[in-house]
Amino acid sequence: MKRIFDPVHHFIELSTAEAELLDVPVMQRLRRLRQLGLAYLAFPSAEHSRFSHALGALAMGTRAYDELARHAPEMFANAADAAYQRRLVRAALLLHDIGHGPFSHSCEAVLGIRHEARTAELLALPELAERVGALDVDVADVLALIVGDPDGRYPTLRELVSGPNLDADRMDYLQRDAYFTGVATGRYDAEQLVASLRAIERDDGFAIGIDRRGIVALESFVMARYMMFASVYFHHTTRMFEHVLHEALRELWPDPRALDSIDEFLRWDDFRVMDRLDDRKSEAAGALRNRVRVYALAAEFNAERELRAFEACEDTLVGRFGERNVWADSQSQLLHRLPFGIGQEQTVWVDRPGGPVDAREASDLIAKLSGKAYWRKLFVRADAAPGARAEARRICAEVLENLSG
Repeated sequence: MKRIFDPVHHFIELSTAEAELLDVPVMQRLRRLRQLGLAYLAFPSAEHSRFSHALGALAMGTRAYDELARHAPEMFANAADAAYQRRLVRAALLLHDIGHGPFSHSCEAVLGIRHEARTAELLALPELAERVGALDVDVADVLALIVGDPDGRYPTLRELVSGPNLDADRMDYLQRDAYFTGVATGRYDAEQLVASLRAIERDDGFAIGIDRRGIVALESFVMARYMMFASVYFHHTTRMFEHVLHEALRELWPDPRALDSIDEFLRWDDFRVMDRLDDRKSEAAGALRNRVRVYALAAEFNAERELRAFEACEDTLVGRFGERNVWADSQSQLLHRLPFGIGQEQTVWVDRPGGPVDAREASDLIAKLSGKAYWRKLFVRADAAPGARAEARRICAEVLENLSG
């Protein structure tokens, strides 16, 4: 048994086999991938890694699993089945991020390969497969949980590892990201939420839900996610530098298939990217190395469904500075990651005496936060004109005033 101290969850216990899994280079590489990418340029303490997040996800997932198992022993064929599923969920959560490339989603945008798509090839590597086998779990079951295979043998565990709502991945990173950024509104009542978890029997099997007494904790969880999008994940400084990073990565990898080889992929991490940029003289490379603001924020339109004001400001800025000097950032496509996202049949069920109900029925707050929202920002190049930032903000202010008048 090995104990690792974590600032969020305190002591995290690992079996000998789990601790040996951490020693594999594929796992150690996660230390060199920041959990929040370039957010450290906006929040200086956001230097935490995907390695620490993997441990945290294991900790949250184990607590959640134990609570589910305690209240629904009928989920399992016998004690051996329950023990196997516990080992399985812990293994999947330790390994769930191994497919991430440098700066994670920015890398995916440039190379066009999602991190889940690399997971199967990584799990087939001999050393990693051997260490996973030593956990006494089936590698195929681990992969099914990580990629969210709807045909996997353990649909309830799939929800816990890669589900749309109450997955342990989300339960950890909200706490961890809030802790390391210092954003108090990103915290939620994790103790009460976990204590309220229930495996609710549906027509097609068990689904993860909550006891009715946990509805306030669930609301705090949903609000924390909303607040982290508003305060951290879509922060204008982070978004601006991610846009610049895309340019820099295309310079490093002009061939989008440059990292198709798994051996070449594993050689790259955040540190290597930044080291390679040190040799380049491009604007993007210099901006990332020295935190030079290439673009200035002109206006933000956060969580707004109405596009009229955004489009009017964008058109006016383009007319003044030219299309090349204006960048419109839209993140609406990512809102499916919010709990109760658009087009998802899955929901969080709330166990009530008359039978389980959709969380949106049980909470007006959750019902109001459900639905598609747009997180949009307008930027102008800082060198578009003398005093471009101040002028762009003045232009947008005037457009908004005219629209409201």
